[in-house]
Amino acid sequence: TVSVSSSGSQTEAQDQEQPFVQGDHAPSAPGLKEFLQRVEDVVTRELVRNAQSHAFHGYQVKWEEPSQQVSLLHHLHPPCATERNLHVSCVSWSCTGSRIVCGYGRMDDGDWSTQSSFVCAWNLDRGVLSRKTDLMIDVHTTVTALSCHPTYPALIAGGLFTGEVLVWDSSRTLDPVLARTGMLAESHREPVYHVSWVSLGQKKEDLQVLSCCSGGKILLWTLNSDPTRLVLSDAFALVLSQIPHSRQPGRGSSSSSVGVTSLAVSPWDSDTFLVGCEGGLLLRCSFSCQTLADISSSSEQAVPLRAPVVFTFTQNKGPVHSIHCSAFHRNLFLCCGTDGSVHLHSLLQADPLMSVRVSDCYLFQVQWSPSRPLVFAVATGQGEVHLYDLGRRSLKPSSVLQRDGSRQPSTCLNFNSHNPRLLAVGSADGSVCVWQLSAELTQQDTREGGTLELIANQVSE
Repeated sequence: TVSVSSSGSQTEAQDQEQPFVQGDHAPSAPGLKEFLQRVEDVVTRELVRNAQSHAFHGYQVKWEEPSQQVSLLHHLHPPCATERNLHVSCVSWSCTGSRIVCGYGRMDDGDWSTQSSFVCAWNLDRGVLSRKTDLMIDVHTTVTALSCHPTYPALIAGGLFTGEVLVWDSSRTLDPVLARTGMLAESHREPVYHVSWVSLGQKKEDLQVLSCCSGGKILLWTLNSDPTRLVLSDAFALVLSQIPHSRQPGRGSSSSSVGVTSLAVSPWDSDTFLVGCEGGLLLRCSFSCQTLADISSSSEQAVPLRAPVVFTFTQNKGPVHSIHCSAFHRNLFLCCGTDGSVHLHSLLQADPLMSVRVSDCYLFQVQWSPSRPLVFAVATGQGEVHLYDLGRRSLKPSSVLQRDGSRQPSTCLNFNSHNPRLLAVGSADGSVCVWQLSAELTQQDTREGGTLELIANQVSE
């Protein structure tokens, strides 16, 4: 049996829409033309005034709801670091800002341990499990320095306790080591304290790896046509007798090397780099210097060692652990070390513009905010991270970050340049904390640039 049903609906005739008429024949509201002619001069005059006004100069619309609190987003702690009592020695963000890469090692009685370690990475965009890593690379000794490539997310440069410099390719699962220096006669023999990707040629994409060590050498490496080897392209050495106005204390001779503990390349001038030393020396150097280093074997090497120092700043009271140049002013940089203070310097004078007493403990790293010209963060040996705002009247910290119950030293930190609200902090307990900063610490005020200029122009007392 088949049943059929039918249904229908009744519609009424609709008036056809009136077509849009453009031109002189379009209908207009009564009196509109006369009104526009009457106010034309007044509106034009006000528009000209607004175009010349600076009332909203520099104003940027903030579409996101501002957050007034600092919160801990992630607490990353791989079990292998806890089991082997390894510290986080260095931390770096990938060029996309989505992945955090950490190097591990251990400090024994003030010196790095020789035991094996690893490099770990987490991709925060994929959803993070605090104990599970997205990447783990085994390393035969302590990793002392890391730097992610500025354009290729998979490439990571690293420095080791043995003096070796490597480049890892995290996209290679079987053997991630892309290139290495090996134990060459001209390579480092002491722990590498800094690695970074630098562009010194005419093409910005032609990047090299810059490294420094406690033996006083600063070396520049190039990825060769043979991609398995880093080739030495330039070399520098710090010799006490060639440092102008050096007041370095000690029993060494004038021809002895000066150990390098920190380095920063100016983002404004690719020829200028700053060096911090074991004895507290703070030096301005040049890549283009031609003076040979006063070392007997310098001229015999395939790549002669050159003396790069052109200026000496006021000496710190102990090793300089960290230097960072401002991205908002070409002459300003920060440094910190074992004296417990952060010193704000100008490239144009020897004495610091100001010093901020942070802690009675060592300071391990200092870094400017990538979004706030007057804000910087510093990692302390008390397990705290202090954030300072130079725009405030008081030089007390604007915020102090510390994980509940942790008193282990904060060994390193790094702002996320793609998302300035994220700050990664490594700890001596082997964990990494990713903090989300408040709007007050990340959103730039229109007057900050002028305040920074006033600070830079002041003369040190």
